[in-house]
Amino acid sequence: MNYKEKLKHPVFKVTRDIITELGLEAYVIGGYVRDLLLERPSKDIDIVVVGNGLELAQKVAEKLRVKKVTTFKSFGTAHFNYKDLDIEFVGARKESYNRDSRKPIVEDGTLDEDQKRRDFSINALALSLHEDNFGELIDPFDGIADLENGVIRTPLDPETTYSDDPLRMLRAIRFATQLNFKIENESLKAIKENAERLSIISKERIVDELNKIVLSNTPSRGFKLLYSTHLLHQFFPEMVNLAGIETINGHSHKDNFYHTLEVLDNISENTEDLWLRWAAIMHDIAKPPTKRYNKKTGWTFHGHEDLGAKMVPKIFRRMKLPMDAKMKYVQKLVRLHLRPIALVKGDVTDSAIRRLLNEAGDDIEDLMMLCNADITSKNDFKVKKYRNNFKKVEEKLKTVEEKDSVRNFQPPIDGQIIMETFNIEPCSEIGTIKNRIKEAILEGEIQNDYDEAFEMMLNLGAELGLKR
Repeated sequence: MNYKEKLKHPVFKVTRDIITELGLEAYVIGGYVRDLLLERPSKDIDIVVVGNGLELAQKVAEKLRVKKVTTFKSFGTAHFNYKDLDIEFVGARKESYNRDSRKPIVEDGTLDEDQKRRDFSINALALSLHEDNFGELIDPFDGIADLENGVIRTPLDPETTYSDDPLRMLRAIRFATQLNFKIENESLKAIKENAERLSIISKERIVDELNKIVLSNTPSRGFKLLYSTHLLHQFFPEMVNLAGIETINGHSHKDNFYHTLEVLDNISENTEDLWLRWAAIMHDIAKPPTKRYNKKTGWTFHGHEDLGAKMVPKIFRRMKLPMDAKMKYVQKLVRLHLRPIALVKGDVTDSAIRRLLNEAGDDIEDLMMLCNADITSKNDFKVKKYRNNFKKVEEKLKTVEEKDSVRNFQPPIDGQIIMETFNIEPCSEIGTIKNRIKEAILEGEIQNDYDEAFEMMLNLGAELGLKR
């Protein structure tokens, strides 16, 4: 099969001319070829050279008038950016592994040896760049058939492939999720048998693959595979603990693992924000430790939102997720995720709305999206009823926000004004007055207005024995 009509980018033509003139072999290989044949966009081009990849990279860059070429002599690789593409040249190589490390012992090799070291047959596809057979497909492992049939399969024995580099197990699940492919049975079996080998992989590499699964169109597909192969057990036991249903006296609770995946898929239909998706993953994370059974009320998970918020930084730290504003954002949404639903169940008071707006601040829209995604049930009538009630809460939020402006608000009276008015130094009475004024605004007793707040401050000061 020949695909020369697909190799229209200038880098391919320039490489063709140079290697033909110098009598070299070079091939575009891996993910770019896979995505080219699947008609998916790709911004990374890998060119494997039988010989010196660094030298070829320099010559191609010169011809394309690229000034900066980054080389890694110890790895035999070089890359440069050309327009919107990242182009990497590497010498063909063969690899062998030490059991305690995923870093291979690398030697120069042939194209055949280079293709054998690839993780999956669909990533071992290569297209020749030599003029004599420009665009010809080199496919020793029938990767083209796997592309057509939607199959993830290793070129060599999967047991060896996954044991040598356990990160490939996560990559298999990531590709299966992103491409909506299935992992062939021998690979699935080998992944499960080698799950504990994931211990030699850094948390950073694990979470990099995990985030790509989270950002896929249907992330539940990847998490189900992570769970069934026991990979999830190696790095995210809190999520594993969500799985299962317990029944006492005929009362059962829902399987919170599958409920979480449903919420994650629901929210993924409306946002590509990685951290909002993480909030969906974490929203019920504390249900297992808060689970209780009561004969009258059945199963309860009281306080799981507060305990969940406390668990977020511990999980983020262990998994090497960012410990910055992104973590705080996820923590806030986990802590508040029941609040809008509680409003749906009862009478929606302005006071409750003001408090929610004040606590959620600029994240109120994201919180509402999370809570909407959290409405799951096999009972369509119940879902429809909740969603209709939810719309009323959203309308009330807009009305109160326009009227009272309490999102992220600070009371119009600050400590400096209180000290100057009563001629006092810093003391506990200042905090008491500020808190009372804030509560009065949230309860609707006074408007979020300087004059009303100032008058209340004077009255409170008098009650506390302060004089002007």
